[in-house]
Amino acid sequence: MKRFPDILPAGMAPDHPLMVEALTHRSASRRNNERLEFLGDGLLNMIVAEALFDRLPEASEGVLSRLRANLVNRDTLAALAQEMGLGDWIRLGQGEMKSGGHRRESILADAVEAIIAAVYRVLGFETARRFVRDLYGELLEDLPSLDRMKDPKSRLQEYLQGRGMPPPGYQLVHTSGKAHDQLFLVRGEIPDLGLHAEGQGSSRKKAEQQAAERLLKEIERNG
Repeated sequence: MKRFPDILPAGMAPDHPLMVEALTHRSASRRNNERLEFLGDGLLNMIVAEALFDRLPEASEGVLSRLRANLVNRDTLAALAQEMGLGDWIRLGQGEMKSGGHRRESILADAVEAIIAAVYRVLGFETARRFVRDLYGELLEDLPSLDRMKDPKSRLQEYLQGRGMPPPGYQLVHTSGKAHDQLFLVRGEIPDLGLHAEGQGSSRKKAEQQAAERLLKEIERNG
């Protein structure tokens, strides 16, 4: 993927007043990207839904909904933002800047949605549609299977239940960092298989998911 601002369509520049607003976090100014993020969220959902509808004419409503949810969630948006180096362009207040706000997934994801809205407001819906489809190009080309869309904890639990085993256990081992920027360390265990693995993340849920993913890999390695 191109780096920001090279991804912007012709006619839109990073110094355009609406793009400046899209890149401004509420910690930096009263005039910030929250309203644009609201609009961009709706546009993104509609454009991705249409792209899936066109690409998968035989897919059911349930499948389309799950695929869309997987494509427009915070993790995916934050990953796109990181890939284009968007964090370096977001305007933050001093507190957010010192605490690493330019890396925070929620801030990155909101900025992507706000940029989509800014493109729409300046250049119209057709350009916004092309912009989103270009942004999601590889993700739309390589859509995940339904199994891949299930989170690791769900896949691990289904695996164990299918073999008559109890679900894995997860124990919080350690928490570090300040309240707004914590790191959680979790240990996951499958006593029946004698397996354990640790995971870490910015929330306990994410740490548990990483531990579950590593347990699944251990199961695959052990055959």
